Amino acid sequence: MNVLLLGSGGREHAFAWKLAQSQGLSQLFIAPGNAGTAQCGTNVNMAVTDFSAIRDFVLEKEIALVVVGPEDPLVKGIHDFFLADEQLRNIPVIGPQQEGAQLEGSKDFSKKFMMRHGVPTAQYQTFTKETLAAGLQFLETLQPPYVLKADGLAAGKGVVIPHTLEEAKVELTAMLADAKFGDASSKVVIEEFLQGIELSVFVLTDGVSYKMLPAAKDYKRIGEGDTGLNTGGMGAVSPVPFADEAFLKKVEERVVIPTINGLRKDNIPYVGFIFIGLMNHAGEPKVIEYNCRMGDPETEVVLPRLNCDLLDLFVATGKKKLSDFQLAIDPRTATTVVLVSGGYPGDYAKGKLISGLDVKTEGVVFHAGTRGQAGAVESAGGRVLACTGFGNSIQQALNESFAAANAIAYEGKYFRRDIGQDLLNWKGF
Repeated sequence: MNVLLLGSGGREHAFAWKLAQSQGLSQLFIAPGNAGTAQCGTNVNMAVTDFSAIRDFVLEKEIALVVVGPEDPLVKGIHDFFLADEQLRNIPVIGPQQEGAQLEGSKDFSKKFMMRHGVPTAQYQTFTKETLAAGLQFLETLQPPYVLKADGLAAGKGVVIPHTLEEAKVELTAMLADAKFGDASSKVVIEEFLQGIELSVFVLTDGVSYKMLPAAKDYKRIGEGDTGLNTGGMGAVSPVPFADEAFLKKVEERVVIPTINGLRKDNIPYVGFIFIGLMNHAGEPKVIEYNCRMGDPETEVVLPRLNCDLLDLFVATGKKKLSDFQLAIDPRTATTVVLVSGGYPGDYAKGKLISGLDVKTEGVVFHAGTRGQAGAVESAGGRVLACTGFGNSIQQALNESFAAANAIAYEGKYFRRDIGQDLLNWKGF
């Protein structure tokens, strides 16, 4: 079977790495890919939102399955594009149609969905430029800190958490009146701040049944001790001690099942991943957000824990036979540490030569922002590499991750050395 995977980050390298192990795979193409995905298949210089080019390529290469990594093509309707084309409509696409992708594409849409279907979440209100004055008044009714979310996609940067009322008013004005995040902040969701510890739960659904994948915790802040600016993610751990069997049962009963049933009740077809960002509040789950794809860097710790054929899993999903598939999970812990460019998440330089990738370690190094250049590998993004390790404990896995991170060198390399440290002596709430 020929497969096309869309995307170019660490998530996509993890998908490519896992798909390349599948017995049923004939050829794997990754568009546009990176220097890591090139080791798993054939990179194709094609934008993930160039639907007409994707159509021509799929027909030319006799692609039998399309896996969509990032959210942008989903929110822009790539699945709908396939269904509307006579020659493409029978090719399974792993990723929801445009309406389902609004769970991520619009914070207001997703909050209304949660409220409608009884999914536990923070109280909220939505404001526009025209209702800015009401938004400023609403802030005065809340206790700090304040959570302000751009309604649309803002590349993971659209959530601001000011700690004073004055800061919150300045931020809301910047988002609505000054279009701080462009069209993404033409609407802003203001919600109550939830106390607790965050985690990510991943669900794969064929629109009828679902499978829960391993849960993970990621680390968003650039600085150690969870300080500094938000990033796309500096590391991840799976499983996590505060998401035990009893807690995950609550998540399934109170969040996953109402979400899947809600999609059906609303007649929203959904084939693909649902990423559920959760707060564990003293043992009780509350949903922070939905995403319509796998997380990054969580994918780099979730997929390596699947002891089953990923292509077979996707084929079962495309055929709506997911209920028949036996999911097998590696009980070991996986951790990943993300290496970033100096200056990230602000301005950073690209084109830095990377060495040490050939050093043998026990883990796996997934490429995120890299490109092959004249037989070498150089940096091409803010998040450059994700070093994944495995072990019978968090510390064992971290030892592998840090061994790989220390072996790699490039100018401006930075990574957090405290990933997972908060979990090592977890005593509960």
